Amino acid sequence: MPRLALYTFGVLKSPLADPAPLTREFYETGEAVYRKISQHPGYLARAEAADGDRGVFFEADWGAWGEFAVPAWYGKGRTGETIALATTLSLWADLRPAVDAVYTGLHREALNRRHDWFERTAHPNYVCWWVPDGVIPTWEDGVSRLEHLHDHGSAPHAFTFHHSFAPDGTPAGLKGIGPKSGQVR
Repeated sequence: MPRLALYTFGVLKSPLADPAPLTREFYETGEAVYRKISQHPGYLARAEAADGDRGVFFEADWGAWGEFAVPAWYGKGRTGETIALATTLSLWADLRPAVDAVYTGLHREALNRRHDWFERTAHPNYVCWWVPDGVIPTWEDGVSRLEHLHDHGSAPHAFTFHHSFAPDGTPAGLKGIGPKSGQVR
């Protein structure tokens, strides 16, 4: 059975190494969110650097998840001192568990604060697609699909929760996707 790949990407207002309170708060919140998400029903796995070093992206060994990559529009730093991005690549059993994990609990609380931490851009900040059972998506897959989503909109190849597709390419039409009005600004 196909599994859902989910790639997220955001440009932070300040580098991860910045000692400012908002940066520390984002980092601490992110750790709690990762722990909670990993316990959510339907969560299968996420890309983690083999050495487990937080904040290291470009130099890390990501194993089967491939070489780390970022969208063409990312123009900030690429070293441990200058990097200003937050990104995830994860696998889910299905679309509904991923939606539920994103729009409930700690993750929803973090979404409510996203404009405190992230720059506002005209680019999408996540993309979904289906992968065959046994396939591990790569960072390059996520980047190419996010860029495709930006350039062409949702399609079976690269879609959002709001305009989702089933594994066979038909529109998913899930009801209740995302927050209720006013819950996430």
